[in-house]
Amino acid sequence: MSIWAIVPVKPLRRGKSRLAPVLSEDDRAALNERMLIHTIDTLKSVPELGEVLVVSRDPAALAIAREHGARTLQEDGAPHLNVALTRATAVAQTYTATSVLVVPADLPQLSPADLSAMLQAGKEGPAVVIAPDHHHEGTNALYVNPVGLVQYQFGEGSFQAHSAAAATAGARLHVLELLSLSHDVDVPEDLDFLQLSDVNKGATNEVV
Repeated sequence: MSIWAIVPVKPLRRGKSRLAPVLSEDDRAALNERMLIHTIDTLKSVPELGEVLVVSRDPAALAIAREHGARTLQEDGAPHLNVALTRATAVAQTYTATSVLVVPADLPQLSPADLSAMLQAGKEGPAVVIAPDHHHEGTNALYVNPVGLVQYQFGEGSFQAHSAAAATAGARLHVLELLSLSHDVDVPEDLDFLQLSDVNKGATNEVV
């Protein structure tokens, strides 16, 4: 059994535009780079994971990913997250990946223990494991076993969409409310919360 992690990454200088009221473009790019490195390093420390694949249209992000031991895939065509993830999944399948864990690069509290908990929950397939955001609207991490069991539904309302896709596929659905996976960074209020949070505080302060 070979489990691959897939990490989609927006161009470092364009991502997190909603933080523009409080961070300059240079600061946002630096934050995105730190979160990408933190994500890769955390994933590489999870013993159950075989490979980490970063997909992006940003050559700088891909270069950083390779420096930290990840495989990379250049995204092309019109920007579309679900298309990029589908293509990355196809690449993983060619290397005999049997299941995939999708983790965006904007979870500064990400912990190896919570990622292992997701993989353990979905160990017996067919299974879909979702770690929703704290609003129960988005999907902050998604484990699909076996690979290709459901189509990606990232975007507005993705938590409900992925849950429905799991039911349609006849998969066991596991929803894990994991604190280290519940808060991503999108708006200035997220930075305030994370800097005050006691959850994984050392790692959070280092990243944010």
